Amino acid sequence: MTEVRREIERETDRLAGSNKGIVKTPIHLRITSPDVLNLTLVDLPGITKIPVGDQPSDIEMQTRNLVFEYISKPNSIIVAISPANVDIVNSESLKFAREVDPEGKRTIGVITKIDLMDRGTNSLDILTGRVYPLRLGFVGVVNRSQEDTQANKPIAESLAFETEFFRTHPVYRTIQQHCGTANLAKQLNQLLMHHIRDRLPNIKTKINALISQTEQELASYGRMSTESNAVSNSSRLLKLITLFATEFSSSIEGTASEMSTTELCGGARLYYIFNDIFAAGLDSVNPTANLTNHDIRTAIRNSTGPRASLFVPEIAFQLLVKPQIKSLEPPAQRCVQLAYEELMKIGLSCGNNEMRRYPRLHAKVMEVVSDLLRERVGPTAAYVESLIAIERAYINTNHPDFIGGPGAINDLQRRLERKRKDATRSRIREVNKTIGSVRQRSADSDAGAVNSQGMADESIYDAGPVDPSEIDDRVDDVRSRSKPNGTAHSGHQHTTSASSAAQLRRPGSGSPIGSASSSGAHGHGKFFNSFFGAGGKRDGLHFSADEPRPGHTSVIPVPNRLSNFAGDGTSFDDDVSALSAQFSTELTTAEQRDDLETTLIRSLISSYFSIVRKSIQDLVPKAIMHLLVNEVCQDMQNRLVEELYKEPLIGELLQEDPALVAERDQCAAMLDVYKKAFAIINEAM
Repeated sequence: MTEVRREIERETDRLAGSNKGIVKTPIHLRITSPDVLNLTLVDLPGITKIPVGDQPSDIEMQTRNLVFEYISKPNSIIVAISPANVDIVNSESLKFAREVDPEGKRTIGVITKIDLMDRGTNSLDILTGRVYPLRLGFVGVVNRSQEDTQANKPIAESLAFETEFFRTHPVYRTIQQHCGTANLAKQLNQLLMHHIRDRLPNIKTKINALISQTEQELASYGRMSTESNAVSNSSRLLKLITLFATEFSSSIEGTASEMSTTELCGGARLYYIFNDIFAAGLDSVNPTANLTNHDIRTAIRNSTGPRASLFVPEIAFQLLVKPQIKSLEPPAQRCVQLAYEELMKIGLSCGNNEMRRYPRLHAKVMEVVSDLLRERVGPTAAYVESLIAIERAYINTNHPDFIGGPGAINDLQRRLERKRKDATRSRIREVNKTIGSVRQRSADSDAGAVNSQGMADESIYDAGPVDPSEIDDRVDDVRSRSKPNGTAHSGHQHTTSASSAAQLRRPGSGSPIGSASSSGAHGHGKFFNSFFGAGGKRDGLHFSADEPRPGHTSVIPVPNRLSNFAGDGTSFDDDVSALSAQFSTELTTAEQRDDLETTLIRSLISSYFSIVRKSIQDLVPKAIMHLLVNEVCQDMQNRLVEELYKEPLIGELLQEDPALVAERDQCAAMLDVYKKAFAIINEAM
């Protein structure tokens, strides 16, 4: 034992230094002798309060953590040692044991230094559990003193002295069967055996689970090949190639056995590219965003050469719409590239664990797949480019979904009519506000002497806000009375000449351009029809004098006579006539024609561009599936066999990774250990 003690001291000095240092690395000492019991002890350090020597400043916390690291394990038995000459209530070991084992099921108390107690005192109450009860009880021992240790007193003599002490002591001789080092070792051995038996079912369950996990891990590495002949290697290579090609196709079709649940992959990702990313890219293209009115007018004039155009030339429309169709090519090519990248990802994710045992084979397979995809992505991109070129080669203005000239005119008429009605309503609301304020001021002012016409005007102001149709009727009445051939009738009934009817209309009724009306189709749309050669000469173009130019906002001042109603005594018809003069602003034919031509061209471009966009959105995914995806799936297995199934390459490709072989051997060894432990536990139970 002296040599053992010296070896422990040398190992301690080597690990922790010779100046009271500490480390967490344990010193393992195995003693084999026929005179000892099967027992494993862990000697833990005591709690150091004040650091000395090379000990760190947090020595107390380090030793506490070290102690708790071992005693917290439920499979361990805690031996709580306390000196007999110190009050038991101050025992740190019992305090720590209670924290991790509050029920005391695995804690046994040991009382040392019993022979050093003061005369007249003893530890009988503690050993019998009257002071602090423990389920496993207390054991008293007498160890060698420091003097005996320095004098190298033999352990046998120390044990004999301990036995004699408890046998002859007047107090402890009644419980000598529960005292002594030999009794402590025997009791610990019995406790350990009982504790192991209690824990064996749980240990057996854990070992069984470890065996199952290890077998699964070993299966993931693949079976070790026991045959190395060329025939078995060839069949294995063909099997691996077939499995890879099948898994690739299954990932695209969505029938793979293992699919991700956290993100889109395989065919679902292709669907997302076609219907979300590609569709959003096409929708983001505005067909007329980069076309200004100046560009459209320039294209129209360039397409007519030295001659003046009688209608909107179709050449200008084609000249403007073709570059807009070209803008659909970048989103289409981007869709091809995204589909190619997704197929590469599918190839990288394919390949079962058995193929991954052979890194050279997997790398070669990915090389062949990459070459095949690059071969197919070129023709696919070229075909998509040709689709755009085909759409630009022939502008089919006879397409059933194309709005055409009449449709564009009707659409423009509706928009202009809507704008005219909104502008008229806004102006009438301003007039009504002004009339209301005049009526309020007139009610507060002194009326005085007014003529009969003034009384009539006052009655009109009192009638309420002016309605747009009422103003139109009064405008027509005033104008008809002001014409030489006009005849006024009572009750606001009047007759106008043909030229007056072309100049004056009711707001909100009739066509926004040309002579308005419901009278016939000859005059309706006369100006628009001249764009496409269906309406006559440009000299015959006629504009309504009261039609505002598109995009033009007129400021309509209120006549002064309305403001001075009480003073001048003028008639309401004269005031309305003055307002009508503000509405009837003359427009130049050339300016209005340019505005309408650009608006028509924009409408035609948007309509045809929408047709082409729908066609491209439908044809590009079909082209990618036919020329890229389906071709790759069909040719993959044949290409892999053609490139890899060669006699010189088979042996090289089927070489396993050395690191994987080492891991598999280690896993197999652990499996054997677990199986042996399971068999031993079965025998013990």
